[in-house]
Amino acid sequence: MQRRSFLKSSAVATGALVAGGLAHGSVVVAKKPAAVKHQFNLKYAPHLGMFKNSAGDDPLDQIQFMADAGFTSMEDNGMMGRDVAMQEKIAGKMANLGMEMGVFVVDKGGNMQNTFAAGKQEYTDIFLDGCRRAVDVAKRVNAKWMTVVPGGFQRNLPIGIQDGNVIDTLRRGAEILEPHGLVMVLEPLSDSPDLYLRTSNQAYMICKAVNSPSCKILYDIYHMQKNEGNLITNMAFTWDEIAYIQVGDNPGRNEPTTGEINYRNVFQHIHHQDQFLPDPVYGSYKTDIPAIKRFRVFLLIGRIHTDRAVTDADIEELPGKHTATCAYIEAFLNDFIAQ
Repeated sequence: MQRRSFLKSSAVATGALVAGGLAHGSVVVAKKPAAVKHQFNLKYAPHLGMFKNSAGDDPLDQIQFMADAGFTSMEDNGMMGRDVAMQEKIAGKMANLGMEMGVFVVDKGGNMQNTFAAGKQEYTDIFLDGCRRAVDVAKRVNAKWMTVVPGGFQRNLPIGIQDGNVIDTLRRGAEILEPHGLVMVLEPLSDSPDLYLRTSNQAYMICKAVNSPSCKILYDIYHMQKNEGNLITNMAFTWDEIAYIQVGDNPGRNEPTTGEINYRNVFQHIHHQDQFLPDPVYGSYKTDIPAIKRFRVFLLIGRIHTDRAVTDADIEELPGKHTATCAYIEAFLNDFIAQ
C-alpha cells in the first residue's frame, strides 16, 4: 500500500485534513526505517524508548533507528539518571549522526516533590544542586534545554506568596544556567490538580518575573488541551516565552490526529507565527525554509502502544487502534507538517 492511500484512510478515520502526499516508499517494517531518509520541515525529537520494539533496548540502536528515519534530534527525560559512561556514548553517537539533544528533566526529586511554592530552603537547595549537576550533564551530551516542574501547591500559603517563592527559586536556578547558555523550560502539567503550574498564562507570568533567557516555557499541547484549551490563542499570547513544544492528542496522549485536537491548524499556526519573530538567544538555527528561522517543535508522542511491523490489514484499521507505528509517525510528520 502506498503512503498516499495510507494517509487518505487515516484522514478519514480521524477527521484530520491531511494535505499533500508522498510519492515514494512503502510501509516501514521493524528494523527497516524509511528507504529514503526524509527531511522534515521542523525539528522533531522522538524520546528514547519510543522505538524499542523496532530497534531493541539499546539506546544507541534506538538513536541509530531515529536517524535512519530522518530525525535529527532526540530527547530523554531520564538522562540525568544514566551513568556517565552511557551519557558519553549517547553524546558520541548523536554527534556522529549529526543529531541534536532535546530536553532532559532536571532532577529535583519528582514532579510533586520539594515544591518551590513552599519557600523552604532545603527544597531550594535540592533544586539548585540539580541545576548544577544538570550543567555537567548538558555539557556532556551537548544539550541546551532541560525540563523543570516546580512541584505541588503549598495549600497553607496564599497564592501570591507561593508565586513569589516559585519566582525566587527559579531566579536562583537561572543564575546557575545562564552563564552556560542553558535554558530550563517550565512545563505546566495536567497529571494532578495538586500541581502548582497548570496553565500557559501562569507560566508566562512566572517567566516574565524571572526575566532571564534561561527560564522559558515548555508548551505541551496535550496537557494544555486538558487544562485550558483555546490552544492557538493561548500559544499566541505566550509565544515570546515559549522555547519548546511537545505534542500528543487528547484523550489518551496518543498520536496526533487520533483525538480531538485539530493538529493541522495548530501546526499551521506554529509555522506562520514564526515568520514574525526575531531569532531569540535560546533557540537559533537555520533551515532552508525562511518562515521557520529558529523555532524547534519537538515531538513527544506519549503512551506508545507498539511500533511493531505493520501489515496492510493493520493499516486499514489505523489509527483507530492507536497503534503507534513508524509508518504512521513518518507519514504524519512528512505530509501533515509540510504546509
